[in-house]
Amino acid sequence: MKRIALLTSGGDAPGMNAAVRAVVRVALYNGIEVMGIRRGYAGLLEKDIFMMDRSSVSDIIQRGGTVLRTARCDDFKKLECQKKAVDILDDYGIHSLIVIGGDGSFRGAQDLAKLGVSTIGIPGTIDNDLAYTDRTIGFDTALNTVHEAVNKLRDTSTSHGRVSIIEVMGRNCGDIALYSGIACGAESIIIPEKGYDKDELIENILTGKRKGKLHNIIVLAEGVGGAYELAEYVENKTGLEARATVLGHIQRGGSPTVPDIILASRFGARAVELLIEGKSSRVVGVHENKIIDLDIDDALAKERVFDSELYHLAEVLSL
Repeated sequence: MKRIALLTSGGDAPGMNAAVRAVVRVALYNGIEVMGIRRGYAGLLEKDIFMMDRSSVSDIIQRGGTVLRTARCDDFKKLECQKKAVDILDDYGIHSLIVIGGDGSFRGAQDLAKLGVSTIGIPGTIDNDLAYTDRTIGFDTALNTVHEAVNKLRDTSTSHGRVSIIEVMGRNCGDIALYSGIACGAESIIIPEKGYDKDELIENILTGKRKGKLHNIIVLAEGVGGAYELAEYVENKTGLEARATVLGHIQRGGSPTVPDIILASRFGARAVELLIEGKSSRVVGVHENKIIDLDIDDALAKERVFDSELYHLAEVLSL
């Protein structure tokens, strides 16, 4: 193996650049050339491919986003597009590909592996929604972004005696809401895994008011509903002033935290090592702070186990 390629796909996540840097430098250390592919699978189909060297990844470790840029590519679900991608990689002398991204990105790598390309997946998504790994790149940074925002909202919420509803990312996975809600001391955490009862929520808000609470913080995962609609409902039912804040894509940006940088660097290094070992169709992850790898089919088939104990802790702490 003399040459590998690297791309980032799907939603960007802080720490992706640290993983890119690790892949390039570990590969070069082992005498392997690295070609970068801009804009994910879309860029691959458009031959947006270039040679990378040490300077290509200088001073990127602290930057958010991805220097390789990213895009979503629905066409890549088509077999003819996958075969075209294999031909393009072959034209460039590339037979091994490292993909940094989430579930959809891994499925693209899975398809290419079936067509003979050696692929390794690195989990990069702020949602932390890949069941096989304890953490994904960007999750820790996103939590800190939410934590900072909610702490600022609490100041004004307390001053006005408001109910503040903060909508965070997490369409099918409530980890951002759950973890950040605990860290922020939220009175209510609404996540897709548990859903919620509106009448119970209203009663909790009114009970808190009777106990002398000066404000009420509700963290809402986007997959459960809209913050603006909920704020209107709360205000109508309680008579309390309610305000909605949708953090949106601010959660994707910013410099990665130290834990994300270190995790991404470990993932990138292990991905190259797996290719050197002749392994393919694998994904890297972390379990109990140890870097693991497993078959991509097994990883994508694994079902998430919701952390009920952590959710119960959140309920107890909010009383």
